[in-house]
Amino acid sequence: MATLIERFEADYLRQYQNAVLPSHRQALEAMKRCRSSSGLHMLAQCSGCDEQRFVPHSCGHRNCPHCQHFESQQWIERQTRLLVPGNYFLITFTLPAELRPLAWQHQRIVYAKLMQCAWETLRSFSLNHKHLAGSPGAVAVLHTHSRRLEFHPHVHLAMPAAALDADQGLWRSLPSAKAKGYLFNHKALAKVFRGKLLAALREEGLTLPTDCPEKWVVDCKGVGSGAKVLVYLGRYLYRGVIAERDIVSCENGQVTYRWRDSKTKKMAQRTVSGATFLWLVLQHVLPKGFRRARNYGFLHANSKRLVALLKLLVFKLAPTRPATPTPRPPWLCTCCGAAMVIVRRRILPTELDDPGAVRQPELAF
Repeated sequence: MATLIERFEADYLRQYQNAVLPSHRQALEAMKRCRSSSGLHMLAQCSGCDEQRFVPHSCGHRNCPHCQHFESQQWIERQTRLLVPGNYFLITFTLPAELRPLAWQHQRIVYAKLMQCAWETLRSFSLNHKHLAGSPGAVAVLHTHSRRLEFHPHVHLAMPAAALDADQGLWRSLPSAKAKGYLFNHKALAKVFRGKLLAALREEGLTLPTDCPEKWVVDCKGVGSGAKVLVYLGRYLYRGVIAERDIVSCENGQVTYRWRDSKTKKMAQRTVSGATFLWLVLQHVLPKGFRRARNYGFLHANSKRLVALLKLLVFKLAPTRPATPTPRPPWLCTCCGAAMVIVRRRILPTELDDPGAVRQPELAF
């Protein structure tokens, strides 16, 4: 990715100068210097011998395909610990194409309302359901891209077929949901979601398009215990919208990338100019500080004690000790195999040219 940015950055900025946002420029600059010799370095020292190495810093940007693999795994582990026994469903709320220009112009508002209204729709259906009649829980992740990397805002919610009646202290679930693979009617979900989101956007003072469609798309399908869908949702949470292995080639100013077609289940390819490829990737950079993943209902972070009580009283699961997060993999010395320790960070490239400018401390192990 850094090589493509260096090669096509000028063309990208010239061709899309009227659409490039400050967040896009920040992502561009971060990924260009990620683990490169022109960026900041850190000094690592072996804990077993005198070996010392200068290593380029990673950028840590959440759209960089190089970075935050460990953070992605940590998120999956945290969400997995919150899973409750039962049948899970993946409900996807998609923003119609007619509203996408509005979403692009007011990203922070539209994205937030998209996630909020999707949750409120599911909550209202759960409260009004004759068997559930309670508040559900859900894990929501916002995606703004299609498999082809086109602008396609939608939100996924992983939700168990169960609800909590806090007033009566009752837990209700749908055991038949596994056999039928059915939770809520998708057409009814789409109608309610449409009304909630349009009303919310009007309250924000946004002007809605005149050609807003009557029929919207909501998909609801069973996903078993929910563990696999969390891995799917965490795939693009911290690592950008495309893996570098899916960038097939770069020749004659053209970039070819691939994706798996959702209908045929086969790999498809597309070739675009270098500037267009950078645009396809960078248009999905979210506004600064916007949280792509959110927990709702009894799966919210404030409900950890409630979930633990449910597992004890309802599911008859004995309380366990708090799970120890998986530690970050150690960085081993190539000489002796001992762990390397970072002793200094953010070293400028100009300091590397002057051996006396970088202080190399002696550590006692």
